[in-house]
Amino acid sequence: MKSSSLLSLLEDRRIHSGESLAQTLGISRTAVWKQIRKAQAEGVEIRTIRGQGYQLISTLDLLASDRIRKALPERLHNVIALDVLDAVDSTNAEVARRLTSGLKGVPVVVADSQTAGRGRRGRQWVSPQGENLYLSLGLSVQGGFSALDGMSLVLGVAVSRALSTFGATDAGLKWPNDLFYGDRKLGGILVEIQGELQDGEVQVIAGIGINVHMKQAEMVDQPWISLAEAWPDVVWTRNALVAAIVSEVVEIIAQFERQGFAPFRDEWQARDIFFSKDLVARDGGVEGRGAGIDTAGNYQVDTPEGLVPVRAGDISLRVRS
Repeated sequence: MKSSSLLSLLEDRRIHSGESLAQTLGISRTAVWKQIRKAQAEGVEIRTIRGQGYQLISTLDLLASDRIRKALPERLHNVIALDVLDAVDSTNAEVARRLTSGLKGVPVVVADSQTAGRGRRGRQWVSPQGENLYLSLGLSVQGGFSALDGMSLVLGVAVSRALSTFGATDAGLKWPNDLFYGDRKLGGILVEIQGELQDGEVQVIAGIGINVHMKQAEMVDQPWISLAEAWPDVVWTRNALVAAIVSEVVEIIAQFERQGFAPFRDEWQARDIFFSKDLVARDGGVEGRGAGIDTAGNYQVDTPEGLVPVRAGDISLRVRS
């Protein structure tokens, strides 16, 4: 039995007897008790009422494939192949496996937690259960590696558009692949590529991680913020968020494949948190003022010697302290 199945029964916050839960789930009362204890150990508040049963106290935001599909535009129902998982090593790794299996449709994997989530340059992506969004899509693009210039930036635009539909209109973008609110990290995008790099079809795995309800994360090594903290007046549900992001990504990548990065450049630059800031490359090789992105999505640094373009695969930038 998956713990999410038990929690979905308790989600109405009524009192449920151990016997009724066991009967509905087709397991023993002892197994129900073990699942209750496991959920409590993971921080879910469930009250045990002697002689009556169990009652959920926490407000949960459970992932559910039927709720995601209901929130998706009908035109996408036969386009994507959606899977919602309790746990996975990495949603990107799972999408890669599905791409090699010949699965029909755009593979979309959402997980409640990741045991080996990763970010740019192989860094660990902290992935606590039930608090954030861990989402990956498998996208096919024609034209080889050269056709992908600016794709991670375009995905940032897609996620920003999705957040705007909830009223979160002032999210920032940090080149090349991070989402920010003020000076704190809200999420990130990891793009991985497989297929024909010179010509032909390239398969792109787009991983998107967003802090939704996260309250603490001792292992995160930089200032961060969640959607719930940044926009407390918005009722954030992960199912609606998945649907909004998937819809925007599928639409924007179709346009990107036809027209390239140029139509999205101004929209990305309007959210650029580096613009006009004093920047330094982490290897110390480039210092200057942020001057926005060029037509290929490289970041331009205004130095005494002129504009220096920085490619995402070469070095990373930070604001000079």
